[in-house]
Parts: sequence; structure tokens; C-alpha cells
Amino acid sequence: MTTLFSSVLQNRSPKVSVFIFFLISLHCLSLISVRVLAQTSPVFACDATKDPQVASYGFCDTKLGTDARVADLVHRLTLQEKILFIVNSAGSVSRLGIPKYEWWSEALHGVSNVGPGTKFTSLVPGATSFPQVILTAASFNTSLYEAIGKVVSTEARAMYNVGLAGLTYWSPNINIFRDPRWGRGQETPGEDPLLASKYGSSYVKGLQQTDGGDPSRLKVAACCKHYTAYDVDNWKGIERYTFDAVVTQQDLDDTFQPPFKSCVIDGNVASVMCSYNKVNGKPTCADPDLLAGVIRGQWKLNGYIYSFLPSIFWTHIYLVSSVFVNQAFWGWCRYIVSDCDSVDVLFKNQHYTKTPEEAAAKVILAGLDLNCGSFLGQHTEAAVKAGLLNESAIDKAVTNNFATLMRLGFFDGDPSKQPYGKLGPKDVCTPEHQELAREAARQGIVLLKNSPGSLPLSPTAIKTLAVIGPNANVTKTMIGNYEGIPCKYTTPLQGLTTSVATNYVPGCTNVACGTAQVDDAKKAAASADATVLVMGIDQSQERESFDRVSLLLPGQQPLLITEVAKAAKGPVILVLMSGGGFDISFAKNNDKITSILWVGYPGEAGGAAIADVIFGYYNPSGRLPMTWYPQSYVDKVPMTNMNMRPDPSNGYPGRTYRFYTGETIYTFGDGLSYSKITHELAKAPGLVSIPLEEDHVCRSSECKSVEAVEQSCKNLAFDIHVRVQNKGKYGGSHTVFLFSSPPSVHNSPQKHLLGFEKVSLTGKSETLVRFKVDVCKDLSVVDELGSRKVALGQHLLHVGSLKHSLTVRI
Repeated sequence: MTTLFSSVLQNRSPKVSVFIFFLISLHCLSLISVRVLAQTSPVFACDATKDPQVASYGFCDTKLGTDARVADLVHRLTLQEKILFIVNSAGSVSRLGIPKYEWWSEALHGVSNVGPGTKFTSLVPGATSFPQVILTAASFNTSLYEAIGKVVSTEARAMYNVGLAGLTYWSPNINIFRDPRWGRGQETPGEDPLLASKYGSSYVKGLQQTDGGDPSRLKVAACCKHYTAYDVDNWKGIERYTFDAVVTQQDLDDTFQPPFKSCVIDGNVASVMCSYNKVNGKPTCADPDLLAGVIRGQWKLNGYIYSFLPSIFWTHIYLVSSVFVNQAFWGWCRYIVSDCDSVDVLFKNQHYTKTPEEAAAKVILAGLDLNCGSFLGQHTEAAVKAGLLNESAIDKAVTNNFATLMRLGFFDGDPSKQPYGKLGPKDVCTPEHQELAREAARQGIVLLKNSPGSLPLSPTAIKTLAVIGPNANVTKTMIGNYEGIPCKYTTPLQGLTTSVATNYVPGCTNVACGTAQVDDAKKAAASADATVLVMGIDQSQERESFDRVSLLLPGQQPLLITEVAKAAKGPVILVLMSGGGFDISFAKNNDKITSILWVGYPGEAGGAAIADVIFGYYNPSGRLPMTWYPQSYVDKVPMTNMNMRPDPSNGYPGRTYRFYTGETIYTFGDGLSYSKITHELAKAPGLVSIPLEEDHVCRSSECKSVEAVEQSCKNLAFDIHVRVQNKGKYGGSHTVFLFSSPPSVHNSPQKHLLGFEKVSLTGKSETLVRFKVDVCKDLSVVDELGSRKVALGQHLLHVGSLKHSLTVRI
């Protein structure tokens, strides 16, 4: 533009130059206004107010059913146009008034700008950033999981309405946190299949369910990922792109699959994402057994018969009554998407096929509908022309994709005339949403150690507080990965300074802590009434594509912590910020370190939440969602060994609290409160009988287990009632866990979670918690072939320190 102005001034008279300069300025202003208008007035499909022609299209007719509308749309498209809609950056079809659509948006713990489908501008500069998932999971509060999802979907819709976001979100991550070194464990709900299942289905409901409860509509579309047995990113040079997860059928069905099954069946999730890795030699995105067989077949991701109907049926299906079509033939359409570039990876990195056309054909025939990346856009047409793929297979894929967009209202025109159409920038980062972020962090924070007279600190008795550590005044560290831009930050230092005067010493320049400033930190601790050390790690130590190799705090952090504790004159509170656990036995066993808090990555309001717990404004109720192992564990156990169960023959100790046989630093479910909580068993049976047919083999021979089949399991359930008492003066929340140790059959878990309930208790009060135990679901184990069996014999039920013996027999 500067060059243009120079040219004008050099070659024209002054008056002409001024006039032309004025015209160019007007043109520039018009371009700016067009850009602003484009940002705030996006183009929508089927908007008859801007393109009257679209009113004649069946797929734009909202009076028809979703399926009839999709069939009409698919029928109008050429093969080349269909292929535009099986990649994430879907192309436009201007002749039908269909704009471009970007499928890839993320909402792991708030609307994120990691994917290209979402962006922040001056119109919406940020969105509510909740704690990283691992900390939210530590609340063990399913209603909180759903409430967060609801807020995130509201903010997503508000941003969509002004052209800043999409409607399809590739969240949540429900992989099992199997190994403590995994860089992405922070994104997950932890190591337990039941917890991961409840988190996934609850968060999905919060994202997807409309206020009216119409199952045919979606507020936004969620996606459960990464399917399946995916939890090695980059460990000692072994990368996720080529890693072959060798998994037994027992471990697959017992540990890795349950969260995905629950997400599909209980959460009715709109999408499942297949992972980069291979499972037992096959890339997940090209495995018809995993996609078509399990997700679509066993779990009924789709309830369709379109593959059996002649093409002529679809040609004019939109003329058929939508009520008849919906009720007679269809379930709700859902899609399967690849992780980004994983189709390209299985061809180029895994060398699974000889040609790209074969790769395109294999994934589509396996059940893939959408490719994150461009591979299918480049090679699908050639696969059809080579006879590797029929166009009908493309029709199935785009049908699933379009039906999802139909349920979202994408083809219903201007969203201002639809439900949620009035949402806008004012509905993002509201005070209520930000307060929920603070509450979520409070509920998740785990108190791991607390000596008498330490926490909570008194804001009146404490006159000076030393705040030390590389994570004491951080901002972005608090929100972890797959983050967006938060509404604002409250750092730990800021949160603590709100209550008392503080003296801040970083102690290390970063979490790597190559050289600790020990002397300055000791001086601050020696002169303060109490000391808070905010230590831990950040994304430089654990993240996507980067796994840890050590469970020790990095660098000179242990030295700094130990020396400060020696010098401190008052209580020393160690606050650990991280996704994964540590071997902190040195601190756990140090009497001078009076309290230890794990705060995950606590989100935008993390500093306020940490202060709320430290000063007793909030009674901690979080419990660990994963085991913390000693360093010796990772020294002898390769991350690539996928076996969950121990192997005494070679000293392999197993994984997670369900199977691990070694020593722990802390274990799943650990966490303290400021109150003494007791449990009393009010109701529980001692004997349960499984009804079997007269000629059942187990009536004439000794059996250790019986098949969990419908005829034996129908209405076979019982109640357990637990009286929970708060003996202390502090009110707060408490999680009641119901565990079971089943009989030792089929390499069963040594202990597993049957249920959990979060209850609220005022000081000196009690409540009754009720668990409904389904015998075939809760007292069964997965055998070596992947079948569920009810274990016969003695089951030991655990609630807190209580143990109750229950015999299951035929």
C-alpha cells in the first residue's frame, strides 16, 4: 500500500493526488468494514433471506426429518463434491448455497483455539478455561462434569453465532492413564475405567444435550478419543505414529474399551476418533473389527439399514413422510473421525498399504467417515476409479457427517432464528462461568498430607507468608494443554496475597530448576509465619508428543524444597502443579514439610482456588484419580508393555491400583479433608444367588464363574446403604467410594471401583448414601477371552476403612 501511495504522489498533480489518496483511503476503509462484517456476519447454509433459491431444496426444509434431508443432499452431490465433505476442512458447494465448514474444533476444558475451527478476536477475546481434565476428574463429581460441559457448549454456540467457532468439538479424551510417564495423561480422567466412563458420558451430555431434551438435536457435537489403547506419545524415541500396542483381549475389554463403550451407549456421543497407533498389528483407523465391528456393530453407534436399501430408495426419500422414515428405519446418525493425519501416517509411516488409494479404500471400508487431514481428499476419487471402493461407501460416510450437521442446525439457515441463536459475546466469560471454573478447581484439589496444626492457615494469625517456587506466579502453566485463551488469570501468588501479606521468591528460573536460588528462599521462609512452596512441572516436561522418563521432581527442586523446610520457622505447605504424579517420598517422609497439596493444572482461577483451600475457605475434597509410583517403577518397567496384569515369572508388577502389586507413594482414591469422616454400613446382603437353568453345567460340576447372560442377570441387583458422618467442625463435600475385591479367578483385579457418590456435609452432620449394585455388571470380571463372567465365591466390599464380605453362589 505504501508503494501504491508513492506511485500516486510521484505521477499526479497535488490536487489529483489528494483526491486519489482519498478514494484509496475510502476503499481501504471499506475493506476493513468488510472484514469486520465477515467476522460478525458469517455465511450460513440454507439461509433463504440471502439466497431465496435454497428454499426449494429438500435438505433445507426443516419440516422434513433429518434422514430425508440428508438423503436429498447426498443425491444432489457429484462424487467430487461428496469427497469435499470427508475431510475436516470441508469445501463449499456454491451452487447449493453450502459454505465451507471446519470440523476441527477443540473443547477439552473450555473452548480452545488449538483447532482451526475456533479463533479469538477483539469480539470474543477469550473463553472460560476450566481446570485440566485430570484435576476436574479428581472431584469425583459427575454433576460437575456435566455442568462444565454445559457451560463450554454455551460459549461455543455463542462464538459460532458470530463466526468464531464451529459446532463439532473433538473432546473429551477418555484414554486410560495407564502409565505415569504419559505426556497426555493430564488430558484424561485418570486410570480407572469406571471413573473415565462416568466422566466421558457426563461431559458429553453437558456438551450435547439441548435445553429442550430433544435427542434429535445437538447443542454441539462431542467426540470421544483416542480409540483405542492409545497412551504412548514419544518415549525414548518410540513414537505414537508407529507404536504397535500389543494388547490382550482381556485387557482390551476390561480396561481400554469401557470408557468408549460408555461414551457411545450412555453418553450418545456424536463421534468417536480413532487413534494413530496400531493395536495388535492393525492401524485402528483401518481396522474393520474395531470400527464397523465394535463401535457400529456391538455398541450400535448407528442404527441404520441404509446399506441394504437400493439406491433408487434414496433418490426420492425426501418425499417420504419424515415421521415414517424416522420411526421406521433410523437411529441417530453419528460419525467416526481419524486423528489428524493418521490416514497419511498409516500409509507413509506404518507402510500398511502399498498405495495411497488402497489406504483410502481400507479406512472408508473399515468404517471411517471423516479424515482429519487432506489424505482422503487427495486419493479417494482415484480409489473409486481403481475399483477399490464403490461410491455407495462414500455415500455412507457423508450421510453420517451431514446428519450430524443437520442435528446441529447447520442446514437450518441463520442461527439467530434457531435455539441458542440469541447467544453472543455477552454469554462468554460470564461471572457465573468464571465462578464455576474456580469451584471446579477447589473440588479437584487433593490434600495428600496434613500434620496437626498445619492447614488450614488462619488469615488472621498469619501476618507474613513466604511464597516460593517456579510455579508460584505462573499463568499459562495453570491451564495445561489443548487450552484456549482464558477470560483472565489468578496466579497462586495473587490468590494468596488476597488474604495475607506475601514475600515472593521464585527459587528457580523455571521448572527445570537447573540452579536453585536456595539462600534467598531460605531467608524468606525463616522470616515468615508460614511458607508455601509452589513446585511441579509444566508443558516443557509433559505434553502431547513428549513423555516423561523420570518421576522425580526436576533439577534442584528437591534440594530447594528440603533446604527451605529446614530453614522455615512456621508450617511448610508443598503445592505440586502437574498432570502426572511424582515420587516425592523425600517430602512425604519429611516432618518439616507439614502439608502437601496436588493441584493438577487448575485452570484460569487456580490461584484463587489454591488460596481458598490453604486458608480454609474451602474444605478439600479431591481424591487422586491415578496412582503415584516410586521412581524404581519406571526404572524397571518399559512404557511400551501394555499388560495391565502382573507377571510373577518375570517380576512385572502390573499397572494401576487394580493390578499393581508394588509399593506406592500415593494410590488411587487417596486424599484428606479438614474434617474426620466416618462410614457405617447400614444395609448390605451377605449372600447373593445366581439363578441358573436346571440343566446348566455348573449345577453338576464345580464352576468358578458363570456367564453374565441376560436370562441369569435380569433384575439381579441389591442395595448397599452407607451412613456417612462428619465428626469435625468444617463443612464440605466428601466422596464415598464403593470398591470390591473379587474372588481370584480369571486374573481378576485385586480391587476395583463399583461406584462413587459425592455428598455435602455440614459440620457435625451425617447422611445416608445408597448404592445400587448390579450383580452381573458390578460383580463380574472379564475372562481371558474378553467375556464377562460373574465370579462365584467371596467378594470383599470396601467403603473407606470398612470391609464387608459377600458370597455369590448359584
